[in-house]
Amino acid sequence: MTALETIGKIGTDAVKELRLQKLRSGYPFMINSNDLESRKFYLEFPDGTIQLACLEKDAKEFVMIQKLSTAEAQALRAKYGFSQL
Repeated sequence: MTALETIGKIGTDAVKELRLQKLRSGYPFMINSNDLESRKFYLEFPDGTIQLACLEKDAKEFVMIQKLSTAEAQALRAKYGFSQL
């Protein structure tokens, strides 16, 4: 493993641990994805649901767009290597 790969793994592991800490503490976790349009992101909630959300320009709050199905949520977690709580 190269130094860059090692640093990348450390960063990925830190994000995964932060996710678990946030969810176990009752807070949602934001998942950013390059597959989404600008200002769109996923919010994963402690109950296991994931919603697609958007931050409108100059808005102070985000808007929920849609709740992912159980299969879609599982696929998203698998894509990022996230475990189910």
